[in-house]
Amino acid sequence: MKRAAIWRIALVALCVAILEILCLTGKIDRLTMQPPHRIVVDLAKMLSAGTLNAAILKTLGNAAIACAIAIVAGVVGAIVLHRLRTARETLDPLFATYYAIPIFAFYPLLIILFGLGDAPQIFIGAMLGIVAVIVNTLNGLDRVPRVLLRTARVHGLGAIETALRVTLPHSTPYILSCAKLAVAYSLIGIIGAEFIMSSGGMGYEISFAYTNFDNATMYPLILLILIVSTAVNMALARWEKILMTRRGQA
Repeated sequence: MKRAAIWRIALVALCVAILEILCLTGKIDRLTMQPPHRIVVDLAKMLSAGTLNAAILKTLGNAAIACAIAIVAGVVGAIVLHRLRTARETLDPLFATYYAIPIFAFYPLLIILFGLGDAPQIFIGAMLGIVAVIVNTLNGLDRVPRVLLRTARVHGLGAIETALRVTLPHSTPYILSCAKLAVAYSLIGIIGAEFIMSSGGMGYEISFAYTNFDNATMYPLILLILIVSTAVNMALARWEKILMTRRGQA
């Protein structure tokens, strides 16, 4: 194990241990939060009982769709903007302030446009992730060596072929970095939208449990979200590290 990973695990273990002690000694009462070991037990019981499997699958499925839309649309948008310098210079200031916009405030409008189904939630999740993908992909495209672009022109490659064979493969590590952000933002968007107006999903169940002081449901669901997002991001980070090592950049 590398030293950074050891320190990371030690820090998480320390935080969990402190939380466990505070809960067991009564500094944090059971009405507020149960001990971490109890949260793990409750999560195991919940998953084995299968009572919330439909809600879990709904949220994770919508988050996966939103993440895929954000990545595909973001990468395509970045490729287009990379070739259109004027458009990029115009939009750069907007990208810098994009996350100051309260996306959830447009949820009533999205309901009018897309109805009461999952579409508004997916749209919010995708819109939260797409700008992060565009900005990071542009950063990767900017780092493509000019010699590769000249070689592509010498071989008569068109814009699409150059993107597929040269610029995107070279920018893959940066795209993986923005994919990690897309995963996080998509989950935030989907769960936040389920909090506001939904009759199902993990966000709805967490909100309902919070209102009814049902810690045995709320905290295990939060833990599950942390586990899923951490596992996906670790897998993407590992893939990114492999690619960077192969190129001698790690």
